This record gives sequence, structure tokens and C-alpha cells, in this order.
Amino acid sequence: MERHPIENLMTTTMENIRDMVDVNTVVGDAIATSDGSTVIPVSRVAFGFVAGGGEYKCAKQAVETPAFAGGTGAGVSVQPVGFIVVSEGQVRLLPAQAYAPVDRIIEMVPQLLAQIKAALKERSAPAPKPAPPEG
Repeated sequence: MERHPIENLMTTTMENIRDMVDVNTVVGDAIATSDGSTVIPVSRVAFGFVAGGGEYKCAKQAVETPAFAGGTGAGVSVQPVGFIVVSEGQVRLLPAQAYAPVDRIIEMVPQLLAQIKAALKERSAPAPKPAPPEG
């Protein structure tokens, strides 16, 4: 069975979209910095797709087969969300856009908890014994 012309249009358009948008568009390639940190860009990708067509009879056409007219279109939007930063055993998400103060506080909670934990650990550690006097 012969494929309808709209199928060919849709297939071609979807293949082109697949080439434009892949996983590396959403989570980019890791970038190593001089201080040993690794930065990974993260983006939001949205795309739309439309296809349409119709068969029309032409009065001047000698053949009874209707003529096909159709088209497709697609649009892609890539918006940076932030950067995943891996350094010194920590992973952080740095947003690409400024957020409300509440969002910033929520973002800082893990760092604050780590600092509190370190302070409590220092406080509960036994004091070092003094060195014996030299004599």
C-alpha cells in the first residue's frame, strides 16, 4: 500500500526535530574548570509540531486522481534553567534566573544544615589533651 503524502511530510519533520532536540540539549556536556569543579548546563526544551493537508480536484486536470496540498511546521524553544556545579564533594544547582527570596532560602537549606552539622561535630569532639611539660 502506498503511503499518503502527509505521512512523508510528517516523517521528514519529526526526523528533523529529533536531530535538533536530543538529551544533550536538555543536559549539556560537562565542562571542567581550572579549579577542579565540573559545570553541567541544564535547559528546558519545548517544541511544537503541526501538519496538515488536503486533496483537491482540479477542473483542468485530465486525471481523476485528486491533487494533494499540504505542509508541516515545527518550532523549538530552548531556555536555560541553571547549572549543576560539582566541586569539593558537593553538588549545587545554580539557577540561571533570579528567584524570589523564598526560593533562595530553600536553595540554601542543604548548605546551612551542613554547616550546623559541622559546628555540632566540633563542639562534641573531645578536647585535645595538653602536652606534658618539657623538663
